Amino acid sequence: MKMDKLLKQAQKMQAQMARVQEDLARERVEGLAGGGMVKAVADGKGDIVAVHVDPEVVDPKEVEMLEDLILAAVNEAIRASRELSNDRMGQLTSGLGMPNLF
Repeated sequence: MKMDKLLKQAQKMQAQMARVQEDLARERVEGLAGGGMVKAVADGKGDIVAVHVDPEVVDPKEVEMLEDLILAAVNEAIRASRELSNDRMGQLTSGLGMPNLF
């Protein structure tokens, strides 16, 4: 009887995790650099889905600076995506008395 209950709980948690992962794929977080002149957008799974560069930043003499800004924005978007994912998955595992595994 207890094994049945445990199996049902595991199946329920698996379904919840699948829903959270689907939701995370639709979520968007941003990373900004250069006062918002460069923006990277990631989904909740950590994939970069868009990059926007303000035309004011584009100067052939400043390509290295632009590259640094893009890198900073992308890294910030990825960090925000990981934080979002950890928070969402942690909500599932904390309800089971488990530490955050993600």
